Amino acid sequence: MIDQLIQYDKELFLLLNNLGSETWDGLWLLITNKLTFIPLYGLLLFLMYKKYGLKALIAFVIIIVLMVTFTDQITNVFKRGFERLRPCRTEGVMEQMRYIAVRCGKYSFFSGHSSNSMAAAVFAGLLLRSYKKYLIFILLFWSAMVAYSRIYVGVHFPIDIICGMLFGALSGFGFYKLALYALKRIQLAS
Repeated sequence: MIDQLIQYDKELFLLLNNLGSETWDGLWLLITNKLTFIPLYGLLLFLMYKKYGLKALIAFVIIIVLMVTFTDQITNVFKRGFERLRPCRTEGVMEQMRYIAVRCGKYSFFSGHSSNSMAAAVFAGLLLRSYKKYLIFILLFWSAMVAYSRIYVGVHFPIDIICGMLFGALSGFGFYKLALYALKRIQLAS
């Protein structure tokens, strides 16, 4: 059963990865770069400041740092625990794929890019939903694009992406609840 699932995962990876072309490679390398979305993060922090004020923003920044550290470190625990090789290191896959990433790390399960972007999308989208109603849908779409970029550049299988996004969504929701608790404490202290 597991072997069949892994085989389907490899086949789906090759299908999705080989849809790429040199024309679009630059765009997907830009999307997969962690630094590309710094302006988006700045905008989200500004919207949080406008909606909740400076004290809340400071608390949110601390919570966001904890959230990113949490998702990143748990991702590393899973990668070291499962030791699933990345597509760019997997025999039978690496010979048939398009590889355009800057580097090929060792382990792949699950995707840190997917978990971090989804955690950020859920956290910010929920926190700002009463202020910007459709923002969460834009952020979820952005997170899905970041996740797909990892397949496109050749460093993650689809299961890595799906599990990363699920973990990120759960983490984002949990830290959103922590932010609500912090917000109540700030409002009570005022």
